[in-house]
Amino acid sequence: MMNDQIFNSLQRLLLQVPAIEGTIGKGISGEGIWWVKFRIDIKHPLAWQVVQELGHIVNYLSLDEKLPTTFYPVSPPPYMNGGPQEFLSWVIENTDKNFTPDNLKTWLEGRLPRPVNNEAEWLIEDDSED
Repeated sequence: MMNDQIFNSLQRLLLQVPAIEGTIGKGISGEGIWWVKFRIDIKHPLAWQVVQELGHIVNYLSLDEKLPTTFYPVSPPPYMNGGPQEFLSWVIENTDKNFTPDNLKTWLEGRLPRPVNNEAEWLIEDDSED
């Protein structure tokens, strides 16, 4: 079973991503399946680029390179707590005990904009605004 230190490098990388804020939660099941949970500042100008990039890499890199991971939003009941600015979180969940947080970090480093903390690299040119 993995210990908490195995998450350190993935947590450090995620905290460099624009719009990701706060603490990165983590957990490991008895079967060695792991997850990380974090918040994205939905008012950050790059929030949806971050969601799109993570969704692409984590959920559907390609038909031939599907990772054993899923990226999705989670929330307590909005009617009991409040809106997405405070209560919407995002989870990356792994489904393969042989795929480690370091494996995901390597995939993300190879495909996220570089350097990951440079917000200008996250901007997508929109050719439709002619």
